[in-house]
Amino acid sequence: MNEKVLIITGSTGISAATVRMAAARGARLVIATADELSGFELAAETGAECWAGDLTLPHSAESVLAQCLSKFGRVDGLFNAAGLSGRRFGDGPVHEIADDAWHTTLSHNLTLAFRMCRAVAGRMLEQADGETGARGSIVNMGSVLADSPEPRHFATHAYAAAKGAIAAMSKSMAAYYAPHGIRVNVIAPGLVRTPAGERTHTEPAFQEFVRRKQPLNSGLIEIADVARAALFLLGEESRSITGEVLSVDGGWRFSGV
Repeated sequence: MNEKVLIITGSTGISAATVRMAAARGARLVIATADELSGFELAAETGAECWAGDLTLPHSAESVLAQCLSKFGRVDGLFNAAGLSGRRFGDGPVHEIADDAWHTTLSHNLTLAFRMCRAVAGRMLEQADGETGARGSIVNMGSVLADSPEPRHFATHAYAAAKGAIAAMSKSMAAYYAPHGIRVNVIAPGLVRTPAGERTHTEPAFQEFVRRKQPLNSGLIEIADVARAALFLLGEESRSITGEVLSVDGGWRFSGV
């Protein structure tokens, strides 16, 4: 990560942990976030640049990239970590989802990532490649729910559709951009110990479900585990890896629960 220029979307939870870890490893960072308070606090803590605004607007991705290029002159990596659960907007079983809930969930989890990929990949194509032929690495945030649905507690079909599309888009990108030295991968977490997740899932019965569903962690996955996986995919150690969906799920897919 030393001297690599990274854009990371989001400024709390997994995003914040990845920013801190990347900064400690010598990366130069741009945080792109809708949460101005946490964004500028994290930037002050880590020495990162901060772009604050509505990332779902059509031209926000170009604005984030412009700030990155103005400060650092290039971009070496993108981690599309920002997103949201659509539950509070009405995400659920498909027969219950209103149009607004569908569009809101896809806008924050899929369209946002697409626009960031479009801006950054376009710039990476213009950059001179490195000694290994690499021009950059993109990591998109997926979810274990895209391939391993859980109907009792997570019948959030718009969210699953968005994350499934992230995986499909990323694999197609990986195939197209590999000859140009640009890698594209996905990280697919299970249930992570974010502040929002801990507040939401407090019922003893649900905690027992998570303990059995993610047996490697005996419950929620630590944020740092996801951040380390994301930085691995962004870094030189994974320079021969593209088009992969890396599951960090604590055994979710194979628990049989």
